[in-house]
Amino acid sequence: MHFVRLAATSLIASASLPPVSSFALSSYSISKLSLLSIAAQRSFATGTECNASSTDKEATSPFSQMHYDPEYPGTAVQRLKAVHERVRVISADGTLNGPWEEVRRRILWAGGLRDLPDAVPGKGYTGHSFNDWNHVDLTTMNDDTADNLNDGSVKGIAVGNRLGPGIRIASQPELGSGGSWSTCAMGCNQNPPNDVAHIQFRSRIAFKLVWVPNEQYDTFVLVDDDGKLLARGKPSDGPDKLPHLRERMMNYKIMEGSKYASVADQIARET
Repeated sequence: MHFVRLAATSLIASASLPPVSSFALSSYSISKLSLLSIAAQRSFATGTECNASSTDKEATSPFSQMHYDPEYPGTAVQRLKAVHERVRVISADGTLNGPWEEVRRRILWAGGLRDLPDAVPGKGYTGHSFNDWNHVDLTTMNDDTADNLNDGSVKGIAVGNRLGPGIRIASQPELGSGGSWSTCAMGCNQNPPNDVAHIQFRSRIAFKLVWVPNEQYDTFVLVDDDGKLLARGKPSDGPDKLPHLRERMMNYKIMEGSKYASVADQIARET
């Protein structure tokens, strides 16, 4: 998913990060805008589209008795519930603590997405899904909203942003009607969220992947649309095999201060 460059070239050039080995969050003087600019450059370069809780209790979906979401009518509610069932499986079976690529495939499976790393972007490609800072929202949208376009309301995302064909190719039909996609999370720190799921597709997210801001950013959580914990993992081959440190930092930065960062913040304080 392509999006607009967010800062001038001079700003990007001035925002170099120190080596990972010397990383400490407190040592950074990089502004949020600079980080966004760097991440924007990486997305252009790659050509992509755009198990403990804070209470130690299992999060309960507000949709357990719902078939239609009046606030976000584009939500494929039954598909969302099926995704949550699968997340419970991967939360309990230990696979979220395995090698990163296996972890990512399990996250795709839980979300009802096929692993299609060799497909053409826009034609079902999911190699970027949960592999960068931005494409971390698992959205379940109704069939009649899958072809919705961005009319410019989602800032930083290309006008148009046609995702329908890729959604239909990559979505696993056994989870029910509608489709799944790893939509862009930028804008989710606003209230209400101003991101692709909530604005373009008028849909809640089934879950969001957030990297925990500990020293190495080597732990992640999956949280629901209310920011409640669904699952947690620490891949066994991290941090070097994880998405680049810069991507993980930027992922947390776009969540910071919002309901979606609350669980990650608590885990960081406890570790």
